[in-house]
Amino acid sequence: MLYFYASVLILAVLLFFPVTNLIWTFAVRRLQRRLGKDLEPAEIQGQRRRARVIAALVALVFSYLFNLRLFYG
Repeated sequence: MLYFYASVLILAVLLFFPVTNLIWTFAVRRLQRRLGKDLEPAEIQGQRRRARVIAALVALVFSYLFNLRLFYG
C-alpha cells in the first residue's frame, strides 16, 4: 500500500510542472485574446497562481486513477 501512495505522489510531482505550464499558457492566451492587449505582470502572476492550483488537483487525481488502474485493474 505504501508503494501505491508513493507512486501516486511521484507521478503527481512529475506531472505538476508540465501541466502547470500548459494550463498557464492557455489561460494567458485566452485572457489576452479576450482583453485585446498584453497582460500586466500582476495579471500574469495571478494566472500562474491559478494554474498551479488547478494543475495540482488535476495531477493528483490523474495520478491516483492511473496508479489505481495500473496496480489493481
